[in-house]
Amino acid sequence: MAPLILQTTGDDSRDAVHRSVEALAAGGLVALPTETVYGIAAMALDEAAVRSLVAAKQRSTEQPVSLAVASAESVLDFVPLMSPLARRLARRGWPGPLTLVLSVDHPDSAVNQLPAAVRDLVAPGGTTGFRVPDNDATLSVLQLSAGPLALSSANLHGDPPAHDANQAAAMGDCLSLVMDDGPSRYQESSTVVQVKDNNWSILREGVFRQEQIRAMSGLMVLFICTGNTCRSPMAETLLKKRLADYYRCPFDQLEEKGIMVLSAGVNAMPGSRASHESEQVCAERDLDITGHATRPVDNQLVRFADHIWTMTRSHRDVIVNHWPEVGGRVEVLDPAGEDVSDPIGGPIEEYRSCAEQIDRFIERRMQDLNLSSLPSQDKPAESA
Repeated sequence: MAPLILQTTGDDSRDAVHRSVEALAAGGLVALPTETVYGIAAMALDEAAVRSLVAAKQRSTEQPVSLAVASAESVLDFVPLMSPLARRLARRGWPGPLTLVLSVDHPDSAVNQLPAAVRDLVAPGGTTGFRVPDNDATLSVLQLSAGPLALSSANLHGDPPAHDANQAAAMGDCLSLVMDDGPSRYQESSTVVQVKDNNWSILREGVFRQEQIRAMSGLMVLFICTGNTCRSPMAETLLKKRLADYYRCPFDQLEEKGIMVLSAGVNAMPGSRASHESEQVCAERDLDITGHATRPVDNQLVRFADHIWTMTRSHRDVIVNHWPEVGGRVEVLDPAGEDVSDPIGGPIEEYRSCAEQIDRFIERRMQDLNLSSLPSQDKPAESA
C-alpha cells in the first residue's frame, strides 16, 4: 500500500505538519523533505520505531543513524560541553546541509535518556551525528515533536537518495506518510564533519566542500561603531596588524590562518569610504584603509561573529536588543566597559588619540582570542 502524500504548501501546510507529528508520535515512519534529500524519520524515544527505520533501509545496525533537532541550542542537551569549534560550525552551518558528528559521552548528555537499543544505533562509539535541516515544514515538525527524530535518507541502502516526494514514497508501506515539499533544493547529501576538540575532519563531502568548511571553522571578529567610517575601520586594521605580526604574515594571509576581521556600523550606509582623517592616521602607522567600504551590521555578520566588540555601550545595547541571542558574544571593546569617543568632525589630533586608545584596548583583548587553540583540520577520512 502506497503511503499518503501530503502537500506542505498553501492551506495544506499546517495539516501536513500536524499529521506528520501525530504519525511520528504513534510510532510511524514519515518521509520528510530537507534541503538536501528526502529523509525517513522516526521518534528517537521510540525503540520500535527506530528499529523499523533501520529495517526499512535494509542497512546494517552497525551504521549509525543521525539525530535531527530543531536548533543548534537543542544540541547542547546532548553535548553540554560543546567546543567553541563545534559551536562555530553549528552557528554558521545550521539550519543547513551540515551533519556534525560530536561526542555524547558526557554524563549529563540527553543521549542517556534514549532507550538503550536506540543509543546503540545513534551513538556507537560515543559519538552522534546531528542535523538541523533547512526546511520550514520539517523544522516545524521538529519543533512540535516531543523529542529528537532519528533521521536517515529515504532510500534502500546502496540505492540513490530520494530527491522528491514520489521517489521517497517508493519506499512503500513501511511509511505512514510523505510530506511533499517539491524537489529538494540541492539534491545532494549533507556534508558530514566530525569535530574532536579543536580538530575537524570531513567524513563525507556533500553540499559544503572542504574549503567552505575551513572558512566556516575560522575565528571571526567584528568591530561595531555608528557609521563605520572612523572607529571601527581603524580598529579592524589595527587588529589585523597585530595578528599579522603574531603570525608573521601579510594581511591577506590571515584568512588562511583561520581568522577574519570585519567592521560594520549600526547606522552605516553601504559603500562609502572611511573618513579622510581615519585614512591619514592609519597611513601614519603604515596602514592602508583607502579601500574600505562601509557596511551596515546585519543578521549574517552577527550570526557568524565569534567576538563582537563595540565602540560604546550604546552600540552594544543596539546589537543585544536586536539580536538578544548573541549577548554572550558582544562586549564593549574597552575591557573596563568605557566608551571610545567618536572623533568625527574633530581635528586630526582627536583621531590620533582615538586610534591610540583603540590600539591599547585591542592589545588587552588579544588574550581573549585564544590564538593558540584555533581549529585545525585532521587528515580527511574515507567517505562514509
